[in-house]
Order: sequence, then C-alpha cells, then structure tokens
Amino acid sequence: MKILVCISNVPDTTTKIKLNGEKTAIDLAGVQWIINPWDELALTRALELKEASAGKITKISVISVGSQGAEPTIRKALAIGADDAIRINTEPKDAYFAAFQVAEAVKTEAYDIILCGIESSDYNGSAFGGMLAEFMDLPSVSSVSSFELTGDVVKVNREIPGGYEVVEPQLPFVAVVQKGIAKEPRIPSMRGIMMARQKPLKVVEAIMADALTGFVAFEPPQPKAACKMVDPANVAELVDLLHKEAKII
Repeated sequence: MKILVCISNVPDTTTKIKLNGEKTAIDLAGVQWIINPWDELALTRALELKEASAGKITKISVISVGSQGAEPTIRKALAIGADDAIRINTEPKDAYFAAFQVAEAVKTEAYDIILCGIESSDYNGSAFGGMLAEFMDLPSVSSVSSFELTGDVVKVNREIPGGYEVVEPQLPFVAVVQKGIAKEPRIPSMRGIMMARQKPLKVVEAIMADALTGFVAFEPPQPKAACKMVDPANVAELVDLLHKEAKII
C-alpha cells in the first residue's frame, strides 16, 4: 500500500506579511517558508499509520507544486520521514492549476490513499482536495479529523454540524484532513535530516494549463480601533456601544 501526501510551501505563520509598493503582490524578501500546517499533520498521521501497519504500508511519498525555492521545505518532509518526493517545477497559480498538475504527475502511479490539508495557511481556499479528487476520478472525504487503518479497511471520522460521522471509503481515495488528524507535527531528527539528503526528489515539468483565477490587488486589514473603557456601573453605555458600534446585539 502506498500513501501520497500533498504539501504546500507557505510563509511561516509568524511572518509579518508586507506588500509591494503597488499592492499587487506580496513582498517575499525575508519570508521564512514552512510546510503548510495542515499538510504537516497529514504527513505525521501517514507516518504513524505506516509504523503501525506491520509492513502493509510500503511507501509514503510527498508531492508539491513549486519552484526550486520550495525544495528546502520538501527536504524537511523527507527528514520527517517521507520516503521520496516529487516537485512539479512551476508556481502554483491557483488551486485548480495546482490540482491539475498533481493529478497529471501521479496519474500513472498506484497510490492507495492521497492525503492533503483542508486548506493552506496563506490563501485558505479549501478547494484543492476536492478538485484533485475530481481530476483523478477518485472518491473523496472532506473534514477528516480521525483516520484509522485495519488491514485493507479504512475508517475516518469527519466533522459535521453538531457532531461527526464515521465513513469507510473504498480504496483508492482522497482524504482532506483538518486539525485533529494528528496531535502534534513531527520534528525531524538529526538522523532524519542527514538521511533526507540521500532520498530521491524527482522534479517533473508542468503541463500546460490555464489558471481560473488571478490576483488583481492586495489590501491589508484595517488597524484595530482603540480600546474603549466603560464604567462598570454604566450598563446603558455598554449596551449602546455593543449595538451601534460593535453591532453584535
């Protein structure tokens, strides 16, 4: 059994984002790059499943759409424990474009399970996983917060309003995972970092395709208003502010 984990190269969540002078693009100078947090949890769970499978799962692969600058992030995934990696040599223009590229790159491979995070921490589109499943003509399960494998039977929990449901998808399938799929992301060990240098990282060229969306301009959020202090005895003023300014009552 083989598992493929899709990973995105995203800015560190603590990075302060700056825009260029025209506000048409993000200024990438000094940005630290990491594995998308949801994808990192997906990779962690895949490795846990492999370790508990008694040899049933033979390989964990990772794939990413990005330029050569994304390779340190991919190497980190290898250091964490992935067996090999694929980099599609192009910038991920949008979710449709990225999903198409991944589907084309692995269409001849027989992956039993494909995992991807529910969204990326930079654009939060939540569209990639569903699009990938459609391109590959595979069933998909979204909002997966728990994943168990017993023999050839997969059980996943997915969150729904007011609770969760248990699903047993047929292999192969795409699982779109969210927070809860693993407790904590794995940290690469020194041995893992050394071994990652020797693990195969295959680079494939992109297939011609058009993106369906484009960015016209960026606008930073408005600064937060100053804090207003209200006398505890003046309940009427508090209610008035909550109603007219905060508009929450």
